[in-house]
Amino acid sequence: MTSAKIIICILSILALSTSLEPSLSQTPAPKKRIVIAASTVLDGKGHVLHNTRIVIEGLKIISIDPKAEPVDYDLRALTVLPGWIDAHVHITWIFGPDGKNAMQGGTTPAAAYAAASNAEQTLMAGFTTVQSVGSPADIPLRDAIARGSIPGPRILTSADPLFGQGEKTGTPEEIRAFVRKQKQAGADLIKIYAAGGMTRGAMTMSQEQLNAACDEAKKLGLRTLVHAFRDAVRAATLAGCTEIEHGLGASDDDLKLMAERGTYLDPQAGLLLETYLQFKDKYLAPPYYTEEGFAAMPALIPAHQDFIKRATKIPGLKIVYGTDAVAGAHGRNAEDFIHRVRDAGVDPVAAMISANSLGAEALGMADQIGSIAPGLQADIIALDGDPLKDITSVRRVVFVMKGGTVYKNISPNSIPANTGAQN
Repeated sequence: MTSAKIIICILSILALSTSLEPSLSQTPAPKKRIVIAASTVLDGKGHVLHNTRIVIEGLKIISIDPKAEPVDYDLRALTVLPGWIDAHVHITWIFGPDGKNAMQGGTTPAAAYAAASNAEQTLMAGFTTVQSVGSPADIPLRDAIARGSIPGPRILTSADPLFGQGEKTGTPEEIRAFVRKQKQAGADLIKIYAAGGMTRGAMTMSQEQLNAACDEAKKLGLRTLVHAFRDAVRAATLAGCTEIEHGLGASDDDLKLMAERGTYLDPQAGLLLETYLQFKDKYLAPPYYTEEGFAAMPALIPAHQDFIKRATKIPGLKIVYGTDAVAGAHGRNAEDFIHRVRDAGVDPVAAMISANSLGAEALGMADQIGSIAPGLQADIIALDGDPLKDITSVRRVVFVMKGGTVYKNISPNSIPANTGAQN
């Protein structure tokens, strides 16, 4: 039996076990009407609505009507906003039975259950849509969630990534064939590794190779996310790729070119590196995770934050919210908001937009998610607190609805005040 079939079988077992619990179904009863009362609504586009009600039927918001009755969920003591979008996660990355980093974990039943747990934790943290980039195991998990079999965020995935290896990456035609293969495998986008590590390493693909990858993806209607540092940032932008992941080492001119071309930037502000440091004993394993690499990480956190400060000063640059969440970070995705606002000086409104309407635009889904407006999916969360005044309130998600189904509705007092403090 192939690895993909094994995972599908395991997720089918998960589906059977969860189908006994009606509240976990993604698809609500047809035409079921739900009214949410809210005093403060962040609409996802930078506007604040006051003293209104959100009317939902089935999967979608049908109106914003202050007089709608009867009220099913009274969220007037909370801040209501669209479900967040994390543009970069690795949802199947886990710690294995030995406690060590197992990356995507393989095809064992334990790995499949752990991946399903990651998905549920991410949803309960307020993230109703994620891009999981880099593992074929994402596909059956994506499909099980989409069927409503198990709880989790809406997943878009790249299947196998394209690893830049210089000439070994392949000819332009071979690269185009690789992209087509991922499309056939069910990929929603193409992930490309075009550079080495954060602090050093040359481009791992030529301009011609990048041009071929991003052009072929575009012809197939797929977006491209490019792992890029330094020179690779400009090369990927010139190639017409959709989004640059990380970007550290890019010059202001590179960032201005991105703004001119409409290329999205997805930097990280601290959660990823702090997760590595917190779980060093689980990650330490040469050649990828070395003592030398860990010694450099504390200084790299402010370096990334300084990069974000510089990027936010570039007019028109579209900066989305992506955490690169790996094992140990799932369910804590919102911590990067705190780093962006508190440590990188990002305006709280811009931080929310980056994970709402702008994030949806980057996914090509602005007509479906990312805002609270009639006709869009009813992806709605509520916080105990106002993130525009206290960014740490992103840790206190007490209500989660995805596609019209409520997955979380708890008392604000049930969340400990120090939630997320391990960072």
